[in-house]
Amino acid sequence: MSKAQDVHAGAANSRYMPGLDGLRALSVLVVIAYHLHPSWAPGGFLGVGIFFTLSGYLITDQLIGQWRSNRRIDLIDFWVRRMRRLMPAMLFMLAVVGVWLLWVDRTRLAALQGDFISATLYFNNWWLIFHHVSYFESFGPPSPIGHLWSLAIEEQFYIAWPLVLALFLRFVPQRGKLILCMLIGAAVSAVAMAVIYVPGNDPSRVYYGTDTRASALIVGAVAAVVWPSRRLSETLSPRSRSVLDFIGGAGLIGLLWMIWTVSEYNDFLYRGGLALFALLSAVVTAVLAHPASFFAKAMGSKPLRWIGKRSYSLYLWHFPVLILTSPAVNTDGLNGNRAIFQLALTFLLAAASWQLIEEPVRRGSWASHGRNLRSRPEFKPRYVLLSSAFGLSLFLISCSGSLIAEQPSAEQWSIADEAPKKAKAESPSGTVAAEEPSANLSASQASEDKKPAANLGRSEEVAETSKGITAIGDSVILDAAPHLEKLMPGIIIDGKVGRQMSQAQEVVNRLKTNGTLGDRVIIELGTNGAFSKKQLRQLLTSLKEVKQIVLVNTRVPRKWQGTVNATLEEVAAEFPNAKIGDWYAASMGKDSFFAADGVHLTLEGSKFYAALVSEAVLQ
Repeated sequence: MSKAQDVHAGAANSRYMPGLDGLRALSVLVVIAYHLHPSWAPGGFLGVGIFFTLSGYLITDQLIGQWRSNRRIDLIDFWVRRMRRLMPAMLFMLAVVGVWLLWVDRTRLAALQGDFISATLYFNNWWLIFHHVSYFESFGPPSPIGHLWSLAIEEQFYIAWPLVLALFLRFVPQRGKLILCMLIGAAVSAVAMAVIYVPGNDPSRVYYGTDTRASALIVGAVAAVVWPSRRLSETLSPRSRSVLDFIGGAGLIGLLWMIWTVSEYNDFLYRGGLALFALLSAVVTAVLAHPASFFAKAMGSKPLRWIGKRSYSLYLWHFPVLILTSPAVNTDGLNGNRAIFQLALTFLLAAASWQLIEEPVRRGSWASHGRNLRSRPEFKPRYVLLSSAFGLSLFLISCSGSLIAEQPSAEQWSIADEAPKKAKAESPSGTVAAEEPSANLSASQASEDKKPAANLGRSEEVAETSKGITAIGDSVILDAAPHLEKLMPGIIIDGKVGRQMSQAQEVVNRLKTNGTLGDRVIIELGTNGAFSKKQLRQLLTSLKEVKQIVLVNTRVPRKWQGTVNATLEEVAAEFPNAKIGDWYAASMGKDSFFAADGVHLTLEGSKFYAALVSEAVLQ
């Protein structure tokens, strides 16, 4: 994601706008917060949208200024400066991540080959779309460079927009008509997002698409035409200044409100919400660009300026640091010490990248930049070099330590890979043989010590009660299938790897048609992504004739975990025949229950899971 940092450096009539650095700082911090712990800022991913709008404003402001001065746009110079500003730091980060993966995990590096190539050539967003890689519902080990899709969108904009703008300025010189044409373009992009988006489905197509995200960039460009920085006066009446500051403050409050309340699965977001967010971003950007604004001075405070100037490097480094230094299996929640370490390491690497790569390349040469730095009494080159080496060493060591800690045992890989296949191969009504003794679990034990107790001799009762039980789920239910069938003989299990809640209605309809739907239904879905409340309500309404519905919530090391569990809890309360099987609470602190991916179950975990579910059904 480009921060459009110093984007109009070199333009004759450019000026530094410190308030915009403050906006960059805020934006990158909410993005980091979202990736670190989504509950802190459910809409933190919207920070990317602020950068899009800010880039659209600064790029267009620069290009129009150049056109007004010279009656032409120097495209080659613009593109070269963009490449010098963006590519070196990104290539360095990719090189470090690639070397680390080559050193310790060559299989993972081979799997990410397409990601590295597409990121380097700035078409990563379309690579992810065509390969059906989800931003919100990705499964398996997350890509440490999965955040570079936004850089691709911005670079595509930087290539195409100067050409389009030059044509507009030549053939549509009237300001009003130019603004109208640009607004039409933004509207087309926003409408395309609304049309392509399917409620309840993974929104990654519209989230990644250059066509559907262009509206934010174009809205920023419109702001540059309406509010060019070169025409803003430093003198302003007190009343006008107050109105300006009020508008900027209200816009910022609107942005923060959406960041802290809107989730990635909110339909409103893709049906006008992102366009509204872009408009608010443009308003805040315009106010911060005004030299007479007190609001701009406040946002341009020294700490925010420091972060804002390094926001591009912070964005580049935060994601690989978070992904490569976090364990795949973590049932204890957020680790405060690890989070502090990850933040410190991110800032250290970003500061080094900015000082040693971004600035020297942007200014023309390392030699001249080094002479300028040495002329400052407080600057010590050896300290920067030592800090950089120390930061990279910490990064590599912590990544290696995380990898070693995550190595799966033979049993874990066996359960993760073979159990779903074995269960899937069986007939839905067949019994999977198992050698381990059956187990049962009481609700009180699940909440107190989370340990399964031995079956207390209820085999006849269980066998009689289990005849009308149907379980619908994904690979997790397949992991537990052999043990569920031991505890509840006669249960029908319909599981499928990768199944989403959106596919459950089709399964229910088929089972009803076949006459195999029991009067007690277990639904275990949400491992592979979130779903809407409307979808779940429709599903439960279609099951209103059954005696009991057990909705098993999820534990999955992905951003949608909280959304899934909250949706299940809220909707279940609306149906008298529905209840929650609290797998999330029961598995808290039980890393040994999970295979290396943090989702599929070990032998111990699958037995415990089956005991928990059977107890919930048979109570």
